[in-house]
Amino acid sequence: MTVSYSLEVANARFAGFSRLLFRWKGSIYRLLYKELLVFCSVYLFFSLFYFLLTRRQQDLFERIALYCDQFTNTNYIPVLFVLFYVTLAFNRWWGQYTSFPLPDNLMMVVSGNVHGTDENGRLLRRTLMRYANLSSVLILRSISTRVHKRFPTLDHIVEAFMTLEELKKFESLHSDFNKYWMPLTWFSNLASRAREEGRVRDDVALRLLMDQELNNYRAKCSLLFHYDWISIPLVYTQVVTIAVYSFFGFCVIGRQFLNPEKGYKDHRLDLYVPVFTLLQFFFYTGWLKVGELIINPFGEDDDDFETNQLIDRNFQVSMLAVDDMYQNLAPMVKDKHWMQRHFSIPYTLSTAAESLKPAFKGSTYDM
Repeated sequence: MTVSYSLEVANARFAGFSRLLFRWKGSIYRLLYKELLVFCSVYLFFSLFYFLLTRRQQDLFERIALYCDQFTNTNYIPVLFVLFYVTLAFNRWWGQYTSFPLPDNLMMVVSGNVHGTDENGRLLRRTLMRYANLSSVLILRSISTRVHKRFPTLDHIVEAFMTLEELKKFESLHSDFNKYWMPLTWFSNLASRAREEGRVRDDVALRLLMDQELNNYRAKCSLLFHYDWISIPLVYTQVVTIAVYSFFGFCVIGRQFLNPEKGYKDHRLDLYVPVFTLLQFFFYTGWLKVGELIINPFGEDDDDFETNQLIDRNFQVSMLAVDDMYQNLAPMVKDKHWMQRHFSIPYTLSTAAESLKPAFKGSTYDM
């Protein structure tokens, strides 16, 4: 489930973000703790192993540790490259979010331009929106593990969206590719029939329905499919992963605290716990895990998209818009300020101070 904390950061205040550091669900701690435990365990193993060695063996271990320590400098291993990777992954994540097919614009156009108060008119509007929702379910079932678990077969989709006759037509059309676009083709054919029957009253309305809203909806479904098909190049992901893991592979030995009596540079004090190395691990590996989390938001992680909930919402509101709300209007009456030339909207006591602020008219208005 998506973790929302918008209310907690609605106002900037002292240590505002600090309150979020104690959350577990959706946190970096939950995402990273297994890797951190493995790193600490391996580091502790080599620390204990060092003290169990003979003096001659310790000298050899120390030379290896000093050699490895040279490569824990970010000039040798470009571990900061992970920042660019996370930026790329975030842009991809945002693109997928904005490409999610929402039926709101389409259902408004259907409700306002597909007419008929009889049963056939109602059936027409509901069928059009059912086809639109069916198309989005088919594409989400192809890319989202949550949706695929909910609708593992077409028979499960029949229980919610399709008729048996539609299923037969869907399966009878042979194609080597994903057929998520078929219900939208049914939509366009049905809209053309509605124009012929006069339920869509002019070509302008039909063009608004087809050229703009339906095509925009179809384009978003197609874009989601291509986001799933074309990933960030594998070599990019491999290079970043190898850079981070090899860096901390050298740190496991190179950042060991050696005998301070031998006077090695930067080893004059034994802190036992490598605080700054652990912080580096937390930051760099944390960034890598963030990239892993957001590269595909259609899984089942804490912060992945709530695809099943969106399907429920889209289907419900689209049916309400084209059925229950079709021509279901309150009577027109004169508004509360009909007789007033100058009026103001009332404020509550907690917001009354805002009414005293002058209206903004431009930065150079009082110049």
